[in-house]
Amino acid sequence: MFFKQKKYAEKIDKHRKKSKDEKEPSLFSSVTLGLLATFTATQWMLHLHKRKIADSSKRQAKQGDFEQVPIIYIHGFRGGDYTTNVMIRQTTKLKKNNNYLKVTVDVFGNFKLEGTWTGDEHPLVQLVFEQKIIGIYAICYLLRMSLSFLSKRYNFHHYNAVSHSLGAPCTVKTEMHTSLWKKFPRLNKCALIAGPFDGVMYLGDIPNVNRLSERGRPVLMSYSYMGMLLSRRRFNPNISVLNIYGNTLDETNTDRFISVVSAKSIRYILAPVARFYQEVEFRGKDAEHSMLHDNLMVIDTINKFLGLEKNS
Repeated sequence: MFFKQKKYAEKIDKHRKKSKDEKEPSLFSSVTLGLLATFTATQWMLHLHKRKIADSSKRQAKQGDFEQVPIIYIHGFRGGDYTTNVMIRQTTKLKKNNNYLKVTVDVFGNFKLEGTWTGDEHPLVQLVFEQKIIGIYAICYLLRMSLSFLSKRYNFHHYNAVSHSLGAPCTVKTEMHTSLWKKFPRLNKCALIAGPFDGVMYLGDIPNVNRLSERGRPVLMSYSYMGMLLSRRRFNPNISVLNIYGNTLDETNTDRFISVVSAKSIRYILAPVARFYQEVEFRGKDAEHSMLHDNLMVIDTINKFLGLEKNS
């Protein structure tokens, strides 16, 4: 049994509008660069490339005496701006400000900045990884590089994250990995959507095989999950966590790609150490993996958690 990458691609591409000029990078190029970014021993090769910053963005003046805490939207495997477009559009409506900053980064450390860094308390940042077919450790590498770059450029010390799919465990791992880095921005709140914390269907997680104990501990643990478990004391106790997952209510108990057990398994790691932990299950056809991030009820739940909308 193997992860059906082709089927996954077809699913997410159904909700994606491609421009006529858009070209997919070759699989060989994506895999090669992804592998170089995955291993610490090879990452130095990527630094040999001179960094380029293409900046067409604007920066609004700060609108008061407060600390800015940006909300950073992070996609996962085969994701892109199309993953977070609806979430950002709905949030800009709520803020009554259509501006946001779009940041595209590649494994060489090149950045492209578009849009606007707003002057309010919570500027919205759409983070897009140029290399899309990469694994968890390569995404962590890109995320660390992006957060370091952005925090220095826009002078913020804390951030909120809205992370979908593989971006969710990467957000958690990044916080743990950088816990002792003095000049690295600290996570304040994170909304995790459809996170494969303990495996992906048919790639370390077979539906209805793994289960959670009464204490929430998964019986079977992936290498990545074990790493987070052993590092959980590095997760800052001031962080609030919202974990959202889907169940399409078929016989697999999954969102078609991530099992409920895998998505819920992060509770065992984070609930004992986080300032606040809550999980919400969404059910039905709109709870499918590639539809959760566009589900208006999901977006509403996230924005309430982030304090952008008063709880009803």
